[in-house]
Amino acid sequence: MGRPRALVAVVAGAFLLAGCGAGPSQVGTAAVVDGKVTSIDQVQDLLNRAVREQPYAQELASQHKLDLVGREIVRQTVLHEVVAKAARKEGLTADQSAITEALQKDPLAAAVPAGAVQDDAAGVTQLVWRLRDHREALTDQYLEQQLAVKYLPSLSINFDYTSIGAPTSEGQAPSVDAKTARSEAIAKAQEYAKNPNAIAAELQNGAQGNVGQQVPALSSPEDAATVLFGVPGNTAIAFQPNPASAPTWWVAAVVRQRSTGQQVATDQVQQPTAAQLGAIGVRMLQPYVGEVDYKINPRYGVWDSVGMNLAPSASELAGVVVPVHGGAPAQQ
Repeated sequence: MGRPRALVAVVAGAFLLAGCGAGPSQVGTAAVVDGKVTSIDQVQDLLNRAVREQPYAQELASQHKLDLVGREIVRQTVLHEVVAKAARKEGLTADQSAITEALQKDPLAAAVPAGAVQDDAAGVTQLVWRLRDHREALTDQYLEQQLAVKYLPSLSINFDYTSIGAPTSEGQAPSVDAKTARSEAIAKAQEYAKNPNAIAAELQNGAQGNVGQQVPALSSPEDAATVLFGVPGNTAIAFQPNPASAPTWWVAAVVRQRSTGQQVATDQVQQPTAAQLGAIGVRMLQPYVGEVDYKINPRYGVWDSVGMNLAPSASELAGVVVPVHGGAPAQQ
């Protein structure tokens, strides 16, 4: 008797999320993407279903983290339209026979894998895939991976950067705190947008970093999923390479050039894992986000081009993207 009562309490707690306030111009609407409306009720229905069906969602509810699921539902709603537009422009189509074959074993029918729940971001993404139409979710993943496969052989970037709050070679944490490191990195990116040559001067004065760094995506699949590879040339950025393991480490950089025109020759090829391939595919969608007309109810956050995600608020973005010689954030 204890478990059903607990589950009822959790479902009730999930339902109460619908009582949160929303801006008067978006009452009842979670998101509008290219004219397609997703209502708050639709998001709430998926939340309630998640708590009923998925032990991981029940765990999140008990930790008061269901807002992560709501944001991910809206995020995947946006990305679904973005990947469809990108696929049309890139000439990519999903192999429906492969999707049908995958659905016969349906990897989304089971509960969220235990490995994924060790990381809230991965676990919540897996959870929302299971709440969606499974053919649609698998098709989106297929197209994202195809986009990564298309770009990996030819994608490379040239950039200058400085590093803030990086761990020492002995693995010791720096004295700077995470909040200060973030502020400093964002300020540097904004400075570099106005004066990209400031990086060279800082390096001469002892700052950590480098200029003229040339990196093919094939040589570093993990990095290829970061904002470094998603922005056009002449863009200043600030981001965290490894926020989980190195929370004080930020990079402020200027991407001088992003090349995709011809296959890159490199002896340092690393085969991406399936998860890395999916993450790279999502990053390759970054230039297309600006081509989709979307409005997101502030209760679900704001679009974060650095994280290709929704941040709870503008003050919690995963970094900044600023065009060189301008102060306004680049549209991504």
